[in-house]
Amino acid sequence: MCYNCGCGMPNNDMGNPKNITNKTFEEAAKAMGLSVREAKTNAYALLRKVLAAQEESQDKNWKPADQGENASPVARPEAN
Repeated sequence: MCYNCGCGMPNNDMGNPKNITNKTFEEAAKAMGLSVREAKTNAYALLRKVLAAQEESQDKNWKPADQGENASPVARPEAN
C-alpha cells in the first residue's frame, strides 16, 4: 500500500518508490541484520510512541518517551 496512503495494499508503491511498502521493510531489515518481522515490530513500537507523544521533534537524536499505560490504545498487528 504503500503503508502510508491507507489503500491496504502493502506491496503496491502506487507508482512512487518513495512510498513505504513491504519491500521497504525488507531492505531496512537486511541493512540491520534483522528479520522483516523484527523490523516491522520495531517500527510498530516506535510509531505507537511517536503517535502518543505530545510533541515531535526534528532532532535526529529525539527519542519519544515511553508512555506506558497512558499511551493511546492502538490495536496490535495480527500475527502472520
